[in-house]
Amino acid sequence: MYLEKRIKGKTTKYYLVHSYRDKNNKVIKIRRYLGSNLKKTELEKLKQRAKSIINEQIKNIKTDIFDFSLSPREIESINKYDNKLKIQHLNKEEWNQFTEDFVYNTNAIEGSTILKNEVHNILNKTKFLNSEEIETKGVANAIKFIKNTKQDISINLLKKIHKLCFNGSKQFAGKIRNVEVVIKNAKGKIIHQGTPVKELEKELNEFIKWYQKNKKKFKPLILTAIMHNQFEDIHPFQDGNGRVGRLLLNFILIKNKYPPINILLEDRTEYYKILQLYSKENKIKPTLTYLIKQYKKTLKQAATKITKK
Repeated sequence: MYLEKRIKGKTTKYYLVHSYRDKNNKVIKIRRYLGSNLKKTELEKLKQRAKSIINEQIKNIKTDIFDFSLSPREIESINKYDNKLKIQHLNKEEWNQFTEDFVYNTNAIEGSTILKNEVHNILNKTKFLNSEEIETKGVANAIKFIKNTKQDISINLLKKIHKLCFNGSKQFAGKIRNVEVVIKNAKGKIIHQGTPVKELEKELNEFIKWYQKNKKKFKPLILTAIMHNQFEDIHPFQDGNGRVGRLLLNFILIKNKYPPINILLEDRTEYYKILQLYSKENKIKPTLTYLIKQYKKTLKQAATKITKK
């Protein structure tokens, strides 16, 4: 922090200023006005008060940015969201049902025209008619992989998941992109731009490094929310980031002995909204609330469908 003076005529105005760089490398300044024509003792007293106020602002900002430089007390507070979950594990039949539901919803969110009642038959085929059928089987293979693998998160793991999903349907399956990507809404307006290619390798390495450093600090629900949202913010693949991101979300839950979560097509609008709140306003708490709701729906639907059979 530093003292800034603005002199105009016989008036000297004093400000206490703190500057930092956000996740987009943009310089942000927090400026607190102290007063004008202040005596030295008065200035010092006001500086200390302003410093406390700015430090509180900094703390609140850091709660919502990806570095998550939180105090133990702050981590304890955000981890309380995890207490809203009732852990309920899936049996073999429920896992099969979850796989079909997840495959349908995650592909439909991205525009697949495969119908819900077609998924079961496609998953039991050995020959596929088109890229949508290939990706239906591919996502199911990826679910089986994240459920059984002993690997931890790495760039190679992300590429493996992507390749399982899109091998045979996309030429760039399993490859980190070398082109710029943007996301547009229905009106053609750009609502998000992935990390620039020249910064992509560095950003992905920092992403993995942050995970390794912080995976013990956060409970599984909070960890998966942070990692999923930041993955989508980076957008490391030319296409298929949504599906890989939702598989990454479940990889972290499963690895921590939590049941998986299905993001439903019917809740797609709210899903996009929470991603935007993270990307534009650095807010993670809406994602936690959303995932808790989806988690409860997932378990309820799985149990209901098994009962009806």
